Amino acid sequence: MKLTLVRHTSLQISPGICYGQSDIDVGASFLDEANHLKRKLAHAKFDAIYTSPLQRCLKLAAMLDLGESVEDARLMELNFGDWETRAWDDIPRDIFDAWAHDYANLAPPNGETFSQLQQRAIHILEELKLENTGKHILIVTHGGLIRALLAHVLNMELKGLFRFNIDYASVTELDFSEKIPKINRVNF
Repeated sequence: MKLTLVRHTSLQISPGICYGQSDIDVGASFLDEANHLKRKLAHAKFDAIYTSPLQRCLKLAAMLDLGESVEDARLMELNFGDWETRAWDDIPRDIFDAWAHDYANLAPPNGETFSQLQQRAIHILEELKLENTGKHILIVTHGGLIRALLAHVLNMELKGLFRFNIDYASVTELDFSEKIPKINRVNF
């Protein structure tokens, strides 16, 4: 199976705001970013398309016009709980620092840990691998989920998660056709 992961485009939200699973709309540059992605993906034929149910991913999947997509809530971004739509600077520094030091195991109040996010990602990945041998799957999702999948595939600890730069409207390919998965970042 080959898996192409696309992060949604830029958002209509002020910088410095925590938004995770909040249903934030796409930004003013949406059409330009989506058209650039269409050109990046023009060479590919996908056997199935999955998307996060948040509007920033649904709109992108529709704009790419590569086929009908299946919504799956497991593809949503990290749930930041009570921190959703708050400015990062408004979160008490000691609480934020404790979370940032161990985000794999600590959750924001009423949110989830990155370990929980990664388990969601692994579950859908394993399900897709079983059902789609030899197929090419497209997933339109979020930066946190892509990072969690990459950490899993590379067998690395979650504390290194933010070493991966996953830009808006980026494309990351995972090829599971060999015993050791291959990772490719599509930049053109």
